[in-house]
Amino acid sequence: MSLKVKLGIAAAVIGLLVTLLVVVLIIVNLGAIADWVGFDEAGNLDGRQGAIGMLLNPEARVGKVIQCEDDAGCSGLWPIIFAAGFAFVIVTGFAYTTLLERRLLAFLQHRVGPNRVGPLGFMQPAADGVKLVFKEDLLPAGADKWVFRLAPMIKVIPILMIAAVIPMGPDLVLPWFAPELGDVWFQVPQGLIDSNVGVLWVVAITSIATYGVVLAGWSSDNKYAMLGALRASAQMISYELSFALTLAVPVMIVGSMALGDIIDAQRNIWDWFVFQNPLAAAVLLLALLAETNRAPFDLTEAEQELTQGYMTEYSGMKFALFMMAEYLGMIAVSLVAVAMFFGGYHLWPMDGLPILAPLIFIIKVVLMLCGMIWIRATLPRIRYDRLMQFGWKVMIPLALLAVAWTAVAVVVGEALGGTAYPFISGVVFVLALLLGYVALQRMSRERASDIAIPLEDDPAYTGERRGLGWALVHLVGMLVAIPLAHIRFQVRALEGMASFGRTPDEDRALQSSETAIKRAGDYLSE
Repeated sequence: MSLKVKLGIAAAVIGLLVTLLVVVLIIVNLGAIADWVGFDEAGNLDGRQGAIGMLLNPEARVGKVIQCEDDAGCSGLWPIIFAAGFAFVIVTGFAYTTLLERRLLAFLQHRVGPNRVGPLGFMQPAADGVKLVFKEDLLPAGADKWVFRLAPMIKVIPILMIAAVIPMGPDLVLPWFAPELGDVWFQVPQGLIDSNVGVLWVVAITSIATYGVVLAGWSSDNKYAMLGALRASAQMISYELSFALTLAVPVMIVGSMALGDIIDAQRNIWDWFVFQNPLAAAVLLLALLAETNRAPFDLTEAEQELTQGYMTEYSGMKFALFMMAEYLGMIAVSLVAVAMFFGGYHLWPMDGLPILAPLIFIIKVVLMLCGMIWIRATLPRIRYDRLMQFGWKVMIPLALLAVAWTAVAVVVGEALGGTAYPFISGVVFVLALLLGYVALQRMSRERASDIAIPLEDDPAYTGERRGLGWALVHLVGMLVAIPLAHIRFQVRALEGMASFGRTPDEDRALQSSETAIKRAGDYLSE
């Protein structure tokens, strides 16, 4: 028997003994566990006693409840504790988003994916991090070294700042160590700050991250990196407008720019704004894909054209920071989309348990990330001119239509009563679908009519002399032909003058070379 098999058997035996010990301890202390959880004598779960009662029912607690912001110790210490825990979760989420993408892409493409490092490949992100730490950190000779080093941080930090104004759940009531106050409980928020201009904060911070990309491309002293930076700036301008317009839709419905108010207005599933204005939600999701430079909008780092775009000259941990910024950006925009249109941390059966609200939020974000990965595995990268055309000629008009749709529905709904708003919104939705169908049918008929013209009847192919365009083209051609004819005459005159000074042997050699060139041209044309 090999050593590997022996170790496996020993581990299985130890695991079985530990499991038996845990089961015995639970059986011996079953009464105490039931009292702590909150079961009554009949074996029913009573939400007014035990640990559940202490968390959910203020009347079951001993002492008083104090708002965290009213106490100097709690208001100073709780944000630090929450920020540290939240940063740990989101950075760990970035690492395992890479694993999620690789495994999900492998599943969709019938491959295996990473499965060697750790059980089911769960240690692969740690292995990748260690590898990047020990990679050589290169600095191009012509680079601006300070800007080159600061650019990755300028890309990462604003993305982390977006989550500062997104509440992850309702307030929790927790015990707090405060001897001078006696037996008290503190009501603490599950977020850093719920600003009354949170939507403006999100719009402002998302645009700052583009500076990191532009500065990285400019400071690298590389043409491919500079082209990627220019693409990022143009792409940001075109899609930032539609992104900001769609964020105005929840603001108009709720009448507040605080993300907490917007989330609280979507308590029930049928209250989610994605059902009230699906056009705005679809435009927002597409704009967020373009904001994060994800496929099919990853033109800033297209490897077939720009090597790696703005990241071409980066290596080691600086390259890792850019990759971290990409996946953190996916998480951040998913948080924004879920908060604005998909109910945030609200899900009907779980609303009575505030402690589970962050878990609900995380599940929705993971589903959003899976959708982004699915799009990457499905759609090819589009051409850059079509990307810009899609942003300016399709996304912005649709975003304006979504804003007008909500504005009309809100004003008419307020005039007719509270129950009229869903009806008016549904009517506008049907009208938008009909207009879109008519527009698509018109475009398809125009394309069919263009294709139906045979080439022998096409004026552009036959050169038929008709129309103002034909006259203008020929007038320009005649004006251009005059100086060209004069130049040709001058060249021939100079060649004739040069022939007077050549000997007969030089004339024969020149004539033979011209003949050879003509034959070669005839051969290539054939």
